[in-house]
Amino acid sequence: MERRSGFILSETIAEKAQKFILRSSEEKAEAVLVRTAAGGNSAAFEELVKRYHRRVTALGMSFFRNTADTEDFVQDVFIKAYTKLRDFRGESRFSTWLLRIAYTTAVNSIKRRKEYLPLADETLLWDRDYTPEELQIRRITIETVRDSIKELPQRFALCLDMYFFYDMAYGEICQVTGLPLNTVKSHIFRAKKLLKEKLEQRL
Repeated sequence: MERRSGFILSETIAEKAQKFILRSSEEKAEAVLVRTAAGGNSAAFEELVKRYHRRVTALGMSFFRNTADTEDFVQDVFIKAYTKLRDFRGESRFSTWLLRIAYTTAVNSIKRRKEYLPLADETLLWDRDYTPEELQIRRITIETVRDSIKELPQRFALCLDMYFFYDMAYGEICQVTGLPLNTVKSHIFRAKKLLKEKLEQRL
């Protein structure tokens, strides 16, 4: 039994190491792509748009809740990203830098409404295909979580959304929202506690 546990543990460590290596490799490849795009290569920039179109669209739908406004928003974001690409210094991941532009654009666009609703369409962030059974289970689970997040204060919902659905680290959320690190940690901690209580009431 111990040997089996040890095998599972080793396998888990190996998987984590493999994911780290893969992520590092992808980040290096993306850095080359960004530099190429910044140099005026339109094909490289089009590839960046393909990679992050769904993620920017998901953020837009959370703010605007309709396709027309979201499409305009996405276009604005990528135009801004293209014009500012030479200012990107690589001090953060490109995705973080891009979402910062997207977040600022969205907030400035809806200042009069000051409205944010948790992720409108989680399928926009899915990176792989699921079987019909997996799809149904995932939809039900995420729908329950999302409905509970809607009941949280807006400042908590936004941070929790980025943490869970966008898979962003605390530091990345700080860079996107402009909030201090301790504030982000506090919001997510309190949000997870409230979310747990709401989910327990539903289940």
